[in-house]
Amino acid sequence: MGDDQVNLGLLCFFPYRAMETRVMAAATAAGFDDITLAQARIFQRIGPAGTRVSDLAEQARVAKQTATFLVDQLERAGYVERVPDPTDARARLVKIAARGEEAVALARRVEAEVEAEWAQHLGRRATAQLREALTRLREITDPYQGT
Repeated sequence: MGDDQVNLGLLCFFPYRAMETRVMAAATAAGFDDITLAQARIFQRIGPAGTRVSDLAEQARVAKQTATFLVDQLERAGYVERVPDPTDARARLVKIAARGEEAVALARRVEAEVEAEWAQHLGRRATAQLREALTRLREITDPYQGT
């Protein structure tokens, strides 16, 4: 199958996988070597004000039991904490803890490095066009936009 026959979904996935691989490698090298890819995929969906486990499960497309298991592991490692949900006294939110914030800061630095490399490869104009096109595509492909 030639590159011109690869569907757009895969063409979007390849760079995502490369970015994810770089971030995970940098995290491991920086001492965040106790976080798995499955945990990272749950972790990256935690909103700034915290997120319910059920919402994390839905967004990551895993069973609630799986999300709970992964959050338990992240909590034991100090990346997240569970706090009361101010909108529902019975519910708890998963929030990023101090160690998690350090990992997020590292991830953001690596993401910026990778984006700079891609921009150098593609050129400014093509990079801007790619960002614009993918942002527009997100309007119809991301049901969790803004959450």
